[in-house]
Amino acid sequence: MAKKKTIDWQLAPAPESTDHVRIDKQYELFINGKWQKPKSGKYFDTINPANEQKLARIAEANAADVDAAVKAARKAYDTVWSKMPASERAKYIYRIARLLQEKAREFAVIESMDGGKAIRESRDVDVPLAAAHFFYYAGWADKLKYAFPGKNVSPLGVAGQVIPWNFPLLMAAWKLAPALACGNSVVLKPAETTPLTALKLAELLQEAELPEGVVNIVTGAGATGAAVVNHPDVNKVAFTGSTGVGKLIQRATAGSGKKLTLELGGKAANIIFADATIDQAVEGIINGIYFNQGHVCCAGSRLFVEEGVYDEVIRKLKHRMRSLVVGDPLDKNTDIGAINSKEQLATINRYLKFGVADGAEMYAPTCDLPTRGYWCRPTLFLNVAQSARIAQEEIFGPVLAVQTFRTVDEVIQKANNTPYGLSAGVWTDKGSKIFNLTSKLRAGVIWANTYNKFDPTSPFGGYKESGYGREGGLHGLGAYLRLN
Repeated sequence: MAKKKTIDWQLAPAPESTDHVRIDKQYELFINGKWQKPKSGKYFDTINPANEQKLARIAEANAADVDAAVKAARKAYDTVWSKMPASERAKYIYRIARLLQEKAREFAVIESMDGGKAIRESRDVDVPLAAAHFFYYAGWADKLKYAFPGKNVSPLGVAGQVIPWNFPLLMAAWKLAPALACGNSVVLKPAETTPLTALKLAELLQEAELPEGVVNIVTGAGATGAAVVNHPDVNKVAFTGSTGVGKLIQRATAGSGKKLTLELGGKAANIIFADATIDQAVEGIINGIYFNQGHVCCAGSRLFVEEGVYDEVIRKLKHRMRSLVVGDPLDKNTDIGAINSKEQLATINRYLKFGVADGAEMYAPTCDLPTRGYWCRPTLFLNVAQSARIAQEEIFGPVLAVQTFRTVDEVIQKANNTPYGLSAGVWTDKGSKIFNLTSKLRAGVIWANTYNKFDPTSPFGGYKESGYGREGGLHGLGAYLRLN
């Protein structure tokens, strides 16, 4: 019998339009409701990681700029925001949410251009979820006494917030919305490689007529973030980023009286049992590590497969990986966009070498990559030792380390054998097995038969070196309130 010929279907390009997008050539600092030039006179470029082209010049804030931003935030807090009726604060936050919905398409495109993530993720996840956070916390602004019955609630004052490059707009909303709902003013520092959506958000805040100084946005690198964290008139620090920086912030704020929440690194375990719906599980694994380029702290970067279905899972996983489209983030066919920066790509490549050196078997489907920009194929490591660096350390790239297990106790021990404890996933058709694992896995968020599902009503945060404190839901309110 003649062998059937396989046809390699090529998808026609489907790029998202950029005609509706306005990116200024240069952005200043957003302080006291106005655009102000940096006192340092310094600027840096933000580039599109998919083609290495410059998008805009960004002001670099120094300690004096941060001081001006904190003073503006303090004045706004003392004279306007904390004194405003909570129902009126809610109207501003609600207006921000509505404007974000109206401008969702522009924000999604800018997010993909500046950060490299696929437009489908920016369009379908990041921007809608950012708007949802503002809607959710707008509803809580005048109901805080019901959220914490028996307590006297009051805002903390000025919140200093430092956010990462993997979800720039969403992390801004994640932190701004509860802070504002609770009556605090804010100084926000976005990541230096992805500042554009935060700066576009500043324009939106002006359009919403938010009182001057309630939200201030200062751009720059590590020194700018350190100035925000260390400023003596900041009452609350919220940081999302690496565990190493989180430890520095913890030490810097110790004994200062500042309230602190840290959402740090992760090395999430995805666990597939033999009784799971395998096709569903494989798609969940793909969603958990590859669709987001592994650029989430809760990425399912470790996979544990029960031995009886190991061959089936790996076969289907490789087949699915071969269908993934790597390329232009603005193409609606793209599954995996560009790596955020040259430095991050170098880190990922270093871990790929570690994986091979530690004896694991590496698999990456062949596919053409663009000649410019920063790219990494979806990668799979098999026969991974528990002590291997790719199984223990956060990579922040589309790299999956696979191990096997035989018993429930074994996989719990392996999954917990990491410094991190942010998230995990369990795939099984047995509810009792799900409840057993969720009570024993040391992870702040555990998904069952799904992965990377977020909702503003649900708290998020980790154990161990994944930080402490919770964001989202009622827990997210408590982080910005003084409760007596």
